[in-house]
Amino acid sequence: MTAGFGSGDGRPAGAEPADASGSMAGRPGPLPPRIEPQPGSTWSTPPSGGTDQARPVPAPRPPERPVPPNTGQWGPPPTPFGGAGHQGPGAPTAAPGPAAYPTAAPGPGAYPPAAPGPGAYPPAAPGFPGVAGYPPPGPAGTGPSTTAGYPGGPAHWPASPPADRPTRRRWPAVLATVAVVVLAAVAGLQAYQLDRLGDRLADTDRRLAQAQDGDLARLDSLDKRAETLEKQAGAAFNPEAVASAVLPSVFRVRAGEFTGTAFAVGKPASGGGTNLFTNFHVVEAVWDGGGREVFLERTSQRFPATIVKVDKTNDVAHLRASGKFSGLVTAPAAAKSGQQIVVVGAPLGLEDSVTTGVVSALRPAQGGSGPAIQFDAPINPGNSGGPVINGSKEVVGIATAKARNAEGIGLAVPIKVACDGFKIC
Repeated sequence: MTAGFGSGDGRPAGAEPADASGSMAGRPGPLPPRIEPQPGSTWSTPPSGGTDQARPVPAPRPPERPVPPNTGQWGPPPTPFGGAGHQGPGAPTAAPGPAAYPTAAPGPGAYPPAAPGPGAYPPAAPGFPGVAGYPPPGPAGTGPSTTAGYPGGPAHWPASPPADRPTRRRWPAVLATVAVVVLAAVAGLQAYQLDRLGDRLADTDRRLAQAQDGDLARLDSLDKRAETLEKQAGAAFNPEAVASAVLPSVFRVRAGEFTGTAFAVGKPASGGGTNLFTNFHVVEAVWDGGGREVFLERTSQRFPATIVKVDKTNDVAHLRASGKFSGLVTAPAAAKSGQQIVVVGAPLGLEDSVTTGVVSALRPAQGGSGPAIQFDAPINPGNSGGPVINGSKEVVGIATAKARNAEGIGLAVPIKVACDGFKIC
C-alpha cells in the first residue's frame, strides 16, 4: 500500500469502502503511537525509502499551509468517507463516524497520524499552524496562531499583569504622602523657629528701647549738669573777662578843671545818642557856673556831652552824648557782702584803670545821705563816677569816695538808687 494520502475524493488511495455509507468494513489493528512535536522545531519527512524517524529542523514561518507533494510525506488530514470534504486551510476536518479510519496503513516512509479516540480525527500534523486549539510548537514569532484569538504566537499574547503591580502602583502614592509629611514637618519647624525669632526680636527691641530711654535720661541729666556748670563758670569771677566787656563803655570826663569817670548805661536815648552816669561832684563846678557841656575822652578821642539832670543828695548826675555807645547792664538785685567786684575808672587821669575787690558791707543812709556799698578795691581821685561791676558783668554801684587816712575802704552809690531817680536804666 502506498504510504501517502491522495487527493481528489478525500479517501486514501487504494482504499475500498466497505459499504455504501463510505465506512470501512473492518477496523485495523492497534494504532501507532502519536508523535508529539517538540517546541521550536518542525517535522521533516524522511527521504523516500527511509525510516519513519523525524528530526527537528528549524524552519521559517510559513506564510500559508503548505501542500506536500505526493512523495510519501505527511499530507493534509484526509476527509473521512461520507464527510463534507476538506473545509480549507487550517480548518478542522469533520469528525467521521465511529467506523471511519484512515486508509493509509503504517509502513516504511510513512506514518499516519494517531487517532485520539473513537469517532474523532487527530489534529493537524505538526508544522501546520492555524488549526484551532493547537498552540504553536516553536518559539514566539515562528508562525501565526489563532489561539484565544491572538495571532502571532506567544510573543503576541497579552502578558498577564504581575502579581506585584498593585504594590508598585502604590509606591508613588506612599512616596508622595511621605514627602508631604516631611514638608509639613519642615514647614512647622520653620514656622516655630520664625515665631521664636520674632519673640527674640521683640525682646531685643524692648531692651534696646529701655537702653535708649536710659541713655536719653542720662543725656538729659548730663545736659542739665553741663548747663549748671556753665552757669557756675559764668558766675565765676574773671576780672579779665569783665574788664574786656565793660571798658569800651567807660570814659574819662573832663569838666572844666576837674576830671572824673562816666559810663554808658541802659538803652539808647529817645532822641538819639547815649545816656551816661557820673558823680555830681565831678560836674558840680560846671553845673554851678551855669554851664552844661562837658567832654568825654577815650583813646585820644573826645566827644561832647551835656549835663541833663543832677541829684545832689545821692551825688549822681545824668549826662547825654550825641554819639552812640553800647550801654552796660545794671544788676537787678542789690550787692551782697563778700561778692567779688571790679572797679573801672581813670584815677589821677589814668583812663582804663581796673582794680578788684569784694563787697565789704552794705551801709544804710546816714546824716541825710543815701545808702552806700562798702568795698575794699583800691580807688583814687579820678575813679569818682566809675562803675562797680560784679562777676556777671553787671553794674552794682557807682564809685563815689574813699576814706581818708585809711586803706581799703571805698564807697559806692547803689545802682538802684540812680536808676530809680533818673529812669534811664
